[in-house]
Amino acid sequence: MRGIVYTGEAAEIRTDVEVRGPGPSEVLVRIAAAGVCHSDISCLDGTIPWPTPFLMGHEGAGVVEEVGSEVTQVKKGDHVVVATISSCGKCRWCGIGKTSWCRSTLANRHEPFTVGGVKAGNFAATSSFAEVTLIKEIQAVKIPKDVPLTSACLIACGVVTGLGSVFNRANIQPGQTAAVFGAGGVGLSVIQALRIKAASRIVAVDAVAGKAELALKMGATDFVNASEVDSAEAIRELFPHSAEMVRGPFGAGGVDWSFECVGHPKVLEAAIEVLDWGGICVSVGQPAPGVTVPVPITHLNQVDRGLIGSRAGGVRPQHDIPMIVQLYRQGLFDLDSMVSKTYPMEDFHTVVDDMHHGKLARGVLTF
Repeated sequence: MRGIVYTGEAAEIRTDVEVRGPGPSEVLVRIAAAGVCHSDISCLDGTIPWPTPFLMGHEGAGVVEEVGSEVTQVKKGDHVVVATISSCGKCRWCGIGKTSWCRSTLANRHEPFTVGGVKAGNFAATSSFAEVTLIKEIQAVKIPKDVPLTSACLIACGVVTGLGSVFNRANIQPGQTAAVFGAGGVGLSVIQALRIKAASRIVAVDAVAGKAELALKMGATDFVNASEVDSAEAIRELFPHSAEMVRGPFGAGGVDWSFECVGHPKVLEAAIEVLDWGGICVSVGQPAPGVTVPVPITHLNQVDRGLIGSRAGGVRPQHDIPMIVQLYRQGLFDLDSMVSKTYPMEDFHTVVDDMHHGKLARGVLTF
């Protein structure tokens, strides 16, 4: 079968990929569509180190091909979103709904594949850039067959990360204000979730001016072009401390919430800088290991500002993915408009180039 393999030097489209059959609690899924996420690109540039060779991809949806002898939640022919969080379902964190804290989800690498007869690993417990992949039953989330798989695949990573960062990690109150740094798949999902939560003003920030139209369509009330202005200063001017001064004592003025969806330390600095007293920044984007950011501590502990992290939006796959599908079917969450373009798997490198030039909210590979 076909798959996209990262060898440690390049991403190769291979036709000599094989995957083993499912164990008792495993599921084989024939992938129909897979979103190309910036985390996939981060594997190529070394931001996310991962043992090679491996089958790439972690944002997929498809049709169940075969199930193990103990699988009861899905059957052959079911349409599923493939969750990236492969939790154990038994530990104390899973027991209280904190599946992203489950220790078994860390370094969760297996070698269910071979490439040219040589063993190859999976990526993020998923490997959605393969025609058929092998996952745990707990990762297979059944969805209705009327949901397009080219849209549903985005839920697996970008959407649950963005929406979950608002629904699960933050505590947005109606009428509060927010700034969202990055208007890609994750940022657009944050914006939509903030709209659902009735935030009064939502500022989208991106260095690509062309992303303004979609961000505003999704629910942003303002757009800041970070390639033309200092984004932190521009947001401060939108939310001044008073008519007489933009910044008050201990940096008063700004927004109640900010979401950094890029994974760059300078962007995170800006996201912290725009907070009002009591404001909280949610760090969502994935930087390289060891990256740090300077924070004026008195601007935190004197006025109750905060900085929190968000791993995959604190997703609870079997709860959150069906909820998102329901929001989509009710017309409250727009998945379709987030798919900028679909590509055959052979055009993977074209997707990467289009991402580099800021042309996409999300590019989707079809199989």
